[in-house]
Amino acid sequence: MDTNSTQALDQLDDAVAAAAFRRLVRHLQHRHDAQNIALMALSGFCRNCLADWIRDAGYDGDKAAARELIHGMPMEEWKATRQTPATDAQIKAMEASLAKNKAI
Repeated sequence: MDTNSTQALDQLDDAVAAAAFRRLVRHLQHRHDAQNIALMALSGFCRNCLADWIRDAGYDGDKAAARELIHGMPMEEWKATRQTPATDAQIKAMEASLAKNKAI
């Protein structure tokens, strides 16, 4: 699947898409129990990916500013207060999931 292809999604009004994106980000900010490693293992993306994607889309801030925007706090604070250590099984699951992203 090419995530950059022209399709019905591309016809979605930008205001609607932006509102949905903001809702997703707020949901992830609220659900800090959903660890990035688990998101990566399940879906192949996480909060940090969203930060990279907004930069790719034209956000003027640097990597740290983009991550703060998505996490709702500086990355160092998020890691210290929200992130739990990843297990070997989680890392293997994430790597397997990321391998599926090669086609995107």
